[in-house]
Amino acid sequence: MSALAGLRVLDLSRLLPGGFCSLLLADFGADVIKVEDLGMGDYVRADPPAFHALNRGKRAVRIDLKHPSGRDAFVRMAGDADVVLESFRPGVMDRLGVGYERLRADNPRLVYCAITGYGQDSPYAQRAGHDMNYLALTGLLGLTGDPDGAPIQAAGQIADLGGGALMAAFGILAALRERDASGEGQFVDIAMKDGALSWLAMDAARVLAGAAAPGRGETPLAGGLICYRPYRCADGWVTLGALEPKFWRAWCDGIGRADLAERQFEPVGSDVHREVEAAFMERTRADWQAFNDEHDCCVEPVLALDEALERAGDMVVESGSERLLGTPVRLSRTPADPRRAAGPPRGADTDAVLTEAGLTAGEIRELREAGAIA
Repeated sequence: MSALAGLRVLDLSRLLPGGFCSLLLADFGADVIKVEDLGMGDYVRADPPAFHALNRGKRAVRIDLKHPSGRDAFVRMAGDADVVLESFRPGVMDRLGVGYERLRADNPRLVYCAITGYGQDSPYAQRAGHDMNYLALTGLLGLTGDPDGAPIQAAGQIADLGGGALMAAFGILAALRERDASGEGQFVDIAMKDGALSWLAMDAARVLAGAAAPGRGETPLAGGLICYRPYRCADGWVTLGALEPKFWRAWCDGIGRADLAERQFEPVGSDVHREVEAAFMERTRADWQAFNDEHDCCVEPVLALDEALERAGDMVVESGSERLLGTPVRLSRTPADPRRAAGPPRGADTDAVLTEAGLTAGEIRELREAGAIA
């Protein structure tokens, strides 16, 4: 039996944060139903590989929530749902007549999760934003890069995924766990900006304790240490993660420079730093991999994405006719099943889901004729 079997999730979100959150739930057996409008639906459908990556194992319905009959049909669907997930700006669902208070009136056990940029009560609540905006406002973007260079954008969407999707999945599961005891659901408010800020827990703690705020590239784990940086080598780049003294000493001994063992925390830009740079240029990426195999000092190559996927092992799975990334969370008894069907066509399960909600064939036909569903 899957870990989340029997859990029904109505997912009204679009794009990455909500889609990735409900993907995790679906991979562990939740019945995730994408609720899309009668237009193009989830914008990520315009990119089929990305759509399938985020929506495997889900079902799909098309409902016009602006149509009174469509709204009423959705309320009936939510009557026996466990979770509603949405990513609209605060107030949109209330104006449509399907906000948390309306839905919980019929289903007090409902866990309702809203992923927004800035939260429900923030002064920025109604501002538009994307991943980079949230990272800029948390200080994370400003800390990333070289001291004299421009801020560097990460290839992964830290705020969308780490601040939004993962926080939402945790919040939903925490609320469901509490519901086991109380019998009542609750509202889960996820602000991607706040979630991203939490990723700076250690650096923020130092500043809140009175330390000076670090500049770009000065934090210990983002460029401030010569023992924990990327280095150019003879044919590309490698990473040195020799944070603990034993790893740094192993690297120094391995290159025949035991004299550097006590110089681990020399500043970036120092003579020792330049010597380390020169040492890395003497070998290729493959040489450094072999070096690490021998000396165990946290040296690994910087790979291109295609190289990384070639080495990904069971993290690449067959899902229907698609090759996709698998699920990184591994449970011993009730593992995820990322090999479920690829993302559903628009509205593929509308009739089935509405029937499960108690609507008759005649009622469904009337909804379709009225333009409330498709």
